[in-house]
Amino acid sequence: MVNWLLLGVALGIILLGATVFTNGLEWFGKKMNLSDGAVGSIFAAVGTALPETLVPIIAILFGTKEAGHMIGVGAIIGAPFMLGTLALFISGVAVMVNRGKRDDYPVMRVDTVVMRRDMEYFIVLYSLAIATTFLGGHPVIKVFMALVLAFSYGGYVLMTLRAGNGEHQVEEADLDPCYFAPKSHDPHLGIVGFQVISSLLLIVWGSYVFVEKVQIISMQLGVSPFILAMIIAPIATELPEKFNSVIWIGRGKDTLAIGNITGAMVFQGSVITAIGIMMTDWQLNAAAYVTVALTFASVGMAYLQIRWKRHLTPGTLLVGGVFYLAFIVMIFTGII
Repeated sequence: MVNWLLLGVALGIILLGATVFTNGLEWFGKKMNLSDGAVGSIFAAVGTALPETLVPIIAILFGTKEAGHMIGVGAIIGAPFMLGTLALFISGVAVMVNRGKRDDYPVMRVDTVVMRRDMEYFIVLYSLAIATTFLGGHPVIKVFMALVLAFSYGGYVLMTLRAGNGEHQVEEADLDPCYFAPKSHDPHLGIVGFQVISSLLLIVWGSYVFVEKVQIISMQLGVSPFILAMIIAPIATELPEKFNSVIWIGRGKDTLAIGNITGAMVFQGSVITAIGIMMTDWQLNAAAYVTVALTFASVGMAYLQIRWKRHLTPGTLLVGGVFYLAFIVMIFTGII
């Protein structure tokens, strides 16, 4: 019981740190006069993905060799799956709930160029990451693939920033007050930076406790640490922050909302998988391959609609929820 309680406390610490971190990054984007696409696809996305970045790193570095690697790989594979299925599903539901405020319903107000770019980067880079599992564990191959993924994400960031020059900028009304300067309408950049660094330390602390308790609880329950981490870590650390997308959809800012998700997927499918490739043996099990297939299926449907119809509708996003539910059923019925 104590371990479950401490696990909940650790998740609360991670979530608090992620909330403060994301707020700081959004204010950084505001002060740098960046566009909706840049803030949604890069800063908000990376900010909300940060806990999912640190959980596997902490697990691999400080967990036991076997359980730590399983927790790390589970968190790495689980994040794109949750984003590409459950997070998109929630966004689709949010659009349907707000349909009364939308004259153009069911067409979503997304920049299809931004969305298509994000999805194409994710599909290609995540495919490369998964393909690495079949290329053997030779260190040279692993280093090469990890560098390809990392540098490709760098190229994605540059392209997104350049493409955003012509887009409208983030409005202050769309941001919560800076948490470290709640009464200021224009907080100093130094305060914003201090907020980002402080919240980062908070996330690291929470991640350390989380990994320790997952190892203990998985042994007590006789459940694979991989499965436990793949389900709990993304839902607890990423999904709450993705409710920012629900808020943005309510305000009609669909590019920010969906870009927050697709941008995080690019980050998770490239930088985080590169970390997994370098720090583990990167051998995936059957459950991992199922989640990968379902992720590609869900994202692929949205991508094809954008490519062929040049718009996105909530009905397409709702399919992601079906895929996520199917996976949970397969886990608990022992199919995988």
